[in-house]
Amino acid sequence: MVTRAIIYFSFILSFLFISCSPKHSEIVLAELGGSELKMGEFEEAYIKNAGGLDQAKTDSLSKLKNFLDLYVNFKMKLRDAQVRGYENDSELMNELYDYKKKVGVTFILEKNIVEPGVQDLYNRRKWELRVSHIMIRPDSAGEEAARLKTAAILDSIKKGSSFDELAKRNSQDYYSAPLGGDIFYVTSGFLPVEFEDACYRTAAGKVYPEVVKTRFGYHIIKVTEKRERVPKIKASHILVDFNNADGEMDTITAKATIDSVKMMLSSGADFAQLAAQYSEDPGSKDKGGDLGFFERRMMVKEFDEAAFNLKVGEVSDVVKSNFGYHIIKLTEKASLPSLDEERENLKKIYKQTRYQDQYDKLVDSLRNKYSYKVNALSYSLFVEKSDSVKVGDESPKLEEINDTPLYTYANQTVKTSDFWQKMGASQDFVNRIVTSDLLRNAIKKISGEDLLEQEALNLEKTNASFASLMEDYKNGIFIFKLQEDEIWNNISIDSVKLYDFYQNTKEKYVWPDRVSFSEIFTRKDSLAQAYLAQLNSGANFDTLASKFTERPGFKEKAGKFDLVDAKSTQLALEADKLINPGTYSSVISNAGGFSVLRLNSKEASRIKTFEEAKAEVSGAFQEFESKRLEREYLDSLKKRYNPVTHYDKLEKAFKE
Repeated sequence: MVTRAIIYFSFILSFLFISCSPKHSEIVLAELGGSELKMGEFEEAYIKNAGGLDQAKTDSLSKLKNFLDLYVNFKMKLRDAQVRGYENDSELMNELYDYKKKVGVTFILEKNIVEPGVQDLYNRRKWELRVSHIMIRPDSAGEEAARLKTAAILDSIKKGSSFDELAKRNSQDYYSAPLGGDIFYVTSGFLPVEFEDACYRTAAGKVYPEVVKTRFGYHIIKVTEKRERVPKIKASHILVDFNNADGEMDTITAKATIDSVKMMLSSGADFAQLAAQYSEDPGSKDKGGDLGFFERRMMVKEFDEAAFNLKVGEVSDVVKSNFGYHIIKLTEKASLPSLDEERENLKKIYKQTRYQDQYDKLVDSLRNKYSYKVNALSYSLFVEKSDSVKVGDESPKLEEINDTPLYTYANQTVKTSDFWQKMGASQDFVNRIVTSDLLRNAIKKISGEDLLEQEALNLEKTNASFASLMEDYKNGIFIFKLQEDEIWNNISIDSVKLYDFYQNTKEKYVWPDRVSFSEIFTRKDSLAQAYLAQLNSGANFDTLASKFTERPGFKEKAGKFDLVDAKSTQLALEADKLINPGTYSSVISNAGGFSVLRLNSKEASRIKTFEEAKAEVSGAFQEFESKRLEREYLDSLKKRYNPVTHYDKLEKAFKE
C-alpha cells in the first residue's frame, strides 16, 4: 500500500511538473523593472543578428550569453525611451513616417511585383520553345483591317489549312516567312510580353487560338517544340572556307577537304590536331578549334541547331553555313544557374520587359481600393491656365487655382498647388511646356506614387514582416536619440583635456623608423643605367629627376618622397639600406620598371609630439569618453531597472 502511494504521488508530481513547465518560447531569460525577456523574443532577435537559424543553432553558449547581455541593455534603453516619451516626439515620429512611406513602397514593389515576377521568369527560362508565326502589319490598311485579315488566316488554319504555306504566302515578317514562319528557339525575356505569354500558354505542336497584338502588328503563333533549356554550351569546330587561297569560290574543293577531315575523325584522329592543321577560322584554330561558351542565337542558325543537338563529346556531321563547311564537337554543357545566382540578371530582364505593365496594374488596383478620382473641372482649369507655361516656373494664372482640388483618394485631397510643386520636383516633367497630354501623364505618375505611399502607411496592419521591420527601425531611431542625448552631446573636447589625455597615452602614438628619398624612375633598364652613369660623372640628381623620372606626378617634385615608413614599400626598404644622406643606389628593378634612389634623410622611431598626434588623440579621446559615458548611462539604467539574468536557461535556446 505504501509503495503504491509513493508511485502514485511520484506520478502526480511528474504530471504537475510537465504541466507547469513553461512553453519553450515563454521561458524567462531575464527580468528588468517589472517586465520579462522571454525565450521567443530572444531567439528571434538572435537569429536576425546571427544571419539565420542554422547559424544560431551552431553558436556557442558564450556567444549566446554575450548577446543576452547586450539585448538586456538594449531593452533597458527602450524602456528609458518610453519613459522619456519618444513616442510623442514629433521630429522622431516624422522621421519614422517618412521612412515608412519610402521603405514601404520599395517593400510593396519588391514583394508584390519584382520577386514573383523574377520567380516566374526563372521558371519559364528553364524551357525553350521553337516558335513560328504569321505577322500582319497595320501599315496603310489600318488596325482593324489588319486584325480582320489575321483573324481570317487563323480561321483557315483552324479548318485545316497548312500553317507553313499560309506563313509563306501572307506573313509580313519577311525574314521568317520563307521558312514557314519559323523564328527558331526562344526563351522568356526574349520576345514582346504579349507574344511570349501566348507562346508559354501553347502546347508543342499547337497553334494559339487567338490573334495576338504587339507593337509590331498582329500575329498567329505556333509552338513547334518545347524542351529543357541549356543556357550555354562549349564547342570546338573545324571550318573550311568556300574560297580557295586565291580568294575564289571553290565549294567543290572545300567539300572534298571537309569530307576528308570527317573521315580522319571517324578513324580516330585527334580533333584539336586536325583543327590546328585544317581549320580556316583564325580565331580558334590555334586553340584546337575551341570557341568557348556561347548561348542560343549567338551563332548562325545552322551551326546553332547542330551544336545544341549534340551530346557532350559527340562530333557532328558536316554542317554548311554562310561561312563555309563546319565539323562541330560539343565539349561541355552548362547547367542552369540557381535562382540566387541568376537573380540580378533576371531582375534586369524583368524590369526591361514586364515591370511597367505589372506596376500599372498594381496602381490601378489601388485606385479602386482608395476611391481615387480626378476633379474634371480642376483639370480643365489647370490646362487652360497653364498654356505655354514651363513646369517649374511661377505662373500668376495658376496661382488663381492653387486651392482647387485636383484629385482625391482615401479621403485625402491633393490641391493644384501641391501637385504643381511635385511636378516641378520631378525630372520627368521639369522645364517642359504644359500640355493636356503632359498633365495627364503627370497626374497618372504622381497620383500612382501617392497611392503607393498610402498603401505603405497601411502595410503594418497586413504584413507581419513589414511591421517587424518598422518596429526595428523605430527602436533604432530611439536608441540613436538616446546615444545622442546621453553620450555624444555630452562629450566635451578642449585643448587642455586633449593634452592631458595625450600625456597619459602618448606611448600609443609612435612614428616607426622613417626614410625620405628621391627617385629617378624609367621603364627601360638601359635608360636607368645611363642615368646612373651620369650621376657617377657628377650630374645633379634633382636635375635629372626633374627632367627624366617617369613616375606620374613626380617630375615637379624632382622625384622626392617625403618621410615614409622604412618598411612600407620596396622602394623605402631599398632607400633605408643606404647609410649616408646624399648617397644613391645602383639600378633597382621594381614593379613596372627600374629606379635609382638617393637617400635624403632617416629618422629613428620616436613618440609623436602632441601636434603631430593631435588628430589621433582627438579620435581616441572621443572613443574613450563615449565608452565612459556609455558605462555610466548603463549603470544608471541597471540601478533603475535592477535586471536579473538567467544564464542557465540559455542551454535550452534553439533546442525546439
